[in-house]
Amino acid sequence: MNHILKCHEIVKTDFVRGENCHLYDSQGKRYVDLESGIWATVLGHGHPRINQVIRSQIEKVIHLGTRYPSILAEEAATNFLDIVGIDGGKCVFLSSGSEAVEFAVQTARRTTQKPLILTFSNSYLAAYGSAGSKSTDEWWLFNGNICVDPDQSECLKGIPFDNIGAFVFEPGGSGSGFVKFPPKQLVLDIAQRIKQEGGLIVANEVTTGMGRTGKWFGFQHYDIQPDIVAAGKGLGNGYPVSAVAMRSDIATVLEDSGFHYAQSHQNDPLGCAVAKEVIATLGEENWIDLGNIVGDFFLDGLKRLVEKYVVLKEARGRGLLLGLEFHSHERISVEWIYHALLEQGFLVGYYPAGNVLRFDPPLTVEKEDITYLLDCIDSILENAG
Repeated sequence: MNHILKCHEIVKTDFVRGENCHLYDSQGKRYVDLESGIWATVLGHGHPRINQVIRSQIEKVIHLGTRYPSILAEEAATNFLDIVGIDGGKCVFLSSGSEAVEFAVQTARRTTQKPLILTFSNSYLAAYGSAGSKSTDEWWLFNGNICVDPDQSECLKGIPFDNIGAFVFEPGGSGSGFVKFPPKQLVLDIAQRIKQEGGLIVANEVTTGMGRTGKWFGFQHYDIQPDIVAAGKGLGNGYPVSAVAMRSDIATVLEDSGFHYAQSHQNDPLGCAVAKEVIATLGEENWIDLGNIVGDFFLDGLKRLVEKYVVLKEARGRGLLLGLEFHSHERISVEWIYHALLEQGFLVGYYPAGNVLRFDPPLTVEKEDITYLLDCIDSILENAG
């Protein structure tokens, strides 16, 4: 890979085929992909329904100009609004999760005309833009870890709610890789204060949406209804499509303000066809409930490992978003475990800053693959002494 810019670690370069939860390299060796690519293939690699829609649509039309959205965009928007619970709202379809979150943030700014946006300090929102930089002149970064008392009023005192136009909520703390879920009561209290001051709730569902946490969206674990929802990754099952949904009154304010946004692949028919089919497949084949059952099985297995090995600190998860945290150890590190598992044919996430292995397999993952992984971790730790 002499001509590929190295923006991150490159571990392997010869994967040539994917099938459900498995990837195959040029030598025919099989790997179990427990990261779903980059947390995207919620229905597995090469899902036949998604592939068929792609084949069918490319024979019709892939791309149209921004002035000519197809009926597929309207149909995909209706389906997406239905699953996010925004009746009569409006959508825009884009290319990446970062773009969707940034679009949602700018929508909230223009709608509320307030100087600050609130998010948790450990949130990962986007790779660029205001959501990516989170500069202090535009953002109020709140450390939720200071709220240890059941009564949140004290720890929330310093937040200038009257100057905050929106709370951008990442339901899984997942972008940071640590799989730490914000406390429900804290989120509810913040959301209530935001709404009392005329602000908006924006859900960043790029990594937690499309069934990843055992519900359609991560915010559904918190009994809140966002005003704006940004989604990506799983929405395209690996195809680059993202979406922003918003209440109709927010859309009206945005449209009446003279707002314009033109992106080359905005509301493209191919992306909308894929998004529409992913939503249909998840619902019709009941993959969210099935994935939740397998997620419980996976988490139980990880917890048994924690009980067995003192180097393991905690297993945590929702649905098929799981993390295994390690204590600091002079010989056993998450990077070492990652490479040992890679040798055994597993792709997992690892985050040295948090001593965490992370697992985001497709909702279609088989229990046999999970059992094999658990046995491999067990064997690696046992042989490590």
